[in-house]
Amino acid sequence: MTGWVVAALAALALGVLALLQRRRMRMLERRLEAATLELQSLQDMCARFAPSRVLDKLLAEGGEMPAERKVVTALFADLVGYSALSGQLEPPVLARVLNGYFQRVSDAVSEHHGYVSTFLGDGILAYFGALEPNPWQCNDAALAALEVRAALRAYNDELARDGLPQLAVGIGLHRGPGLAAMIGSRERREYAFVGRTVNLAARVQALTREHKVDILLTEEVRSQLDPEFTLREMPPSEVKGFEGAVQTFALVGAASAPGVAARTTVHRAKAPRCSDQKDG
Repeated sequence: MTGWVVAALAALALGVLALLQRRRMRMLERRLEAATLELQSLQDMCARFAPSRVLDKLLAEGGEMPAERKVVTALFADLVGYSALSGQLEPPVLARVLNGYFQRVSDAVSEHHGYVSTFLGDGILAYFGALEPNPWQCNDAALAALEVRAALRAYNDELARDGLPQLAVGIGLHRGPGLAAMIGSRERREYAFVGRTVNLAARVQALTREHKVDILLTEEVRSQLDPEFTLREMPPSEVKGFEGAVQTFALVGAASAPGVAARTTVHRAKAPRCSDQKDG
């Protein structure tokens, strides 16, 4: 066999190998792309049942998050008159109204660096400063509550155009220590904040009906707020499960954030106030 024939055969063999390699690479790329899309779809589905920020943190921590004692600001929101509302509307309409309400509250919480932990019937429990340190957590929680107020007014305009009942909400804010950890059974767990702080936030929310206001916060939150927030002191009230009267304040507004438009700039330019993130 002459040299040029050997060279031609060698070149042909190399060409065939290169073609096979390219086909193999294209096949691997298609499989990788399909796997990536499947993983993204799975993550998107999981995000519907757990906050995406929790999923991101779980992935970053290798599937587990350490249990910690933290100082967190809890926001508890609950619809006023839900029982009457549920009796007026057909189930599909009621579900649509509730989902619209939940979405607007969730958006307000997320926009102000908090996360919604749990939907409790017609109630929502959210935290600020639980997933990561947040020295502005009190301001963020107060601004989120004001955002919920504004969003609910706009939502009520939509409901009125559809001939549907108006919604009213009561919001309670409290800041204090508790356990932040993955809580639950082997089959189902969630990242939660557990302690008396959450219980008092719920009690304060219930006081909104007694004081006829929509947003109440405790002294623990008030003491950490920047001066631009306008508050009105309420009479101290006894609450179930807690000794002594609880001092609360109605949140009127934020002078430096009309319409909650300056929500993420003004208060974060100031010196941190809620600096003690962990309960030592």
